[in-house]
Amino acid sequence: MAGRPLEGLRILDLTRIVAGPFATAILADMGAEVVKVERPGTGDDFRYGPSKPGHTSLTFQNVNRGKRSITLDVRKPDGRELFLRLVDRCDAVVENFRSGWLADRGLSPDVLQARNPRVVVAALSGFGATGPRAGLPSYDIVAQAASGFLYMTGFADGPPVRGGGALADFVGGLYLALGISSALLERERSGRARVLDLSNQDAMFAITDSWATIASGLGVEAERAGNQHPFTAPYDCFEARDGYLVIGTASNKLFRKLCDAIGQPELGQDDRFRSHRGRAERRGEINGIVGEWVRGQTCAEVLGALGPEGADVPCAKVARPDELIDDPQLLARDMIERHPHPRDGEVVFHGNPLRFDGALPRARALAPELGADNAAIYAELEIDAAELKRLGEQGVI
Repeated sequence: MAGRPLEGLRILDLTRIVAGPFATAILADMGAEVVKVERPGTGDDFRYGPSKPGHTSLTFQNVNRGKRSITLDVRKPDGRELFLRLVDRCDAVVENFRSGWLADRGLSPDVLQARNPRVVVAALSGFGATGPRAGLPSYDIVAQAASGFLYMTGFADGPPVRGGGALADFVGGLYLALGISSALLERERSGRARVLDLSNQDAMFAITDSWATIASGLGVEAERAGNQHPFTAPYDCFEARDGYLVIGTASNKLFRKLCDAIGQPELGQDDRFRSHRGRAERRGEINGIVGEWVRGQTCAEVLGALGPEGADVPCAKVARPDELIDDPQLLARDMIERHPHPRDGEVVFHGNPLRFDGALPRARALAPELGADNAAIYAELEIDAAELKRLGEQGVI
């Protein structure tokens, strides 16, 4: 077994809630030593989400897996100085406060890089550090709305609908992890450590399915199409006798195969439906025909007719996340992690989709207890037990 891609790198992690912690969890999965810096006493607010009474949030567990934890209040003078001493010994500093929060505490990127010229500084905020909205507060739903994504999501005859889960936070986290990894690679090549300023609005706008390009080039507006696709059909979610499933055809060949499978081969030869444009213009009619066929069958029967043993058309049952804990495909891909926990018995994590041949698993399986690594990390700064006690009594750590 080989090492992991980011092994030997230390990330000083000031992030909290979802987006930033998800990014640094990815870095920990890839081998980086991630030191999570939390408020003394309370820690990350996300520690207090869904959990058994009195236990650490399970969502916190998932997005902070594999990290170490120290407590430190950078608002206090002693805390700020300790933080700068930690910066001396790290490769990247990551935060997702409102833009300007660290600068207001004397910890702007230029201060950090004056202290350690090789440290990458990465920030994710709602609207970034520039522009008229810089510094405004944001949550997942705000980023989805401000990016145009929310407008596109939902059914044509209903209101905009938020993408399921904290989608914008996770997309922002993915871009943040990619940016940090890229900056660390460039630093090794050029010696230059960059500053990354990432906006959650920007991240979500970047995945609005090319609609800005289409709108400016063709003069058409984005539309809400529910589960359908605006440029082809059938591409939708259908109700069977015992659940829902999706069917997608994005080529003429697949459409003809679907028509054969549902016993209506003539549809595949109908001039009205022979092109993507024609099917898109009549997608209500086509979806109605396919939907009527699906309604008379179980999900298993539909998948049998359309799956790899049948027409080989892209399709899948709509699964609940909890059902997927035992999904054979995800299990085969190591996407379901089960780890013993000293208080919770066992925790189940979503695995990391990044697969590197022969790489070792992350060094630590679980999320850390608050301040669990204070003694070890601060010992590197030659802070003894008596000094740690004083700092704790003063609320610095």
